[in-house]
Amino acid sequence: MAVKQKILIVDDDNNIAELISLYLTKECFDCRIENDGESALAAIPVFHPDLILLDLMLPGMDGYEVCREVRHTSNLPIIMLSAKGEVFDKVLGLELGADDYIIKPFDSKELVARVKAVLRRFSSTPAAAPEPPARKILMVEYPELTINLTDYSVVYRGETLDMPPKELELLYFLASSPNRVFTREQLLDHIWGYDYVGDTRTVDVHIKRIREKINDSPDWSIATVWGIGYKFVVS
Repeated sequence: MAVKQKILIVDDDNNIAELISLYLTKECFDCRIENDGESALAAIPVFHPDLILLDLMLPGMDGYEVCREVRHTSNLPIIMLSAKGEVFDKVLGLELGADDYIIKPFDSKELVARVKAVLRRFSSTPAAAPEPPARKILMVEYPELTINLTDYSVVYRGETLDMPPKELELLYFLASSPNRVFTREQLLDHIWGYDYVGDTRTVDVHIKRIREKINDSPDWSIATVWGIGYKFVVS
């Protein structure tokens, strides 16, 4: 019997939390509900969730703070839930490390689809995916920079960086095709999947976060192609 993937639902409105749990339980997920940020953080090492559905407006520690705390120690997938639909709130959530952002009220089918889409990218049980007979090392190397997609590591100037999976995959994808321009739509398709429900601003936010961690080198750089997208430039 396949092991059920676990979803931690964090929402102070228990009616909404129970409804979400009902949707996901029908899809064979194992759900746990917490109603505040402190309880959610305490539940993570006990419940070992595969994904967190995190409401922003929580009593005490809000969703942004919870997301920040989780990102200090883990790349656990997080989908934020909020009645706030402004671009600023979405961008802030993504900059703090959220993998997706869903605006309330939401359609149950869309919620389930987004949960499944994120889990396909960041499942904590990758062994379920078929392994090729001879494992290929997926790695690109440049002066002062090594990106290894096999063990999800980035070494920059001799130090291993703490980089969430989506940032690492985006950097690897660009660096593995040097001097080739990719549109934001192409990057969304390749990194987030064709069924990702979001806008191209997601790409811009992740590029910004990558640039905050690594500086351009005389030998390579991440270049913005205005009006089109991005490319990894190698001199």
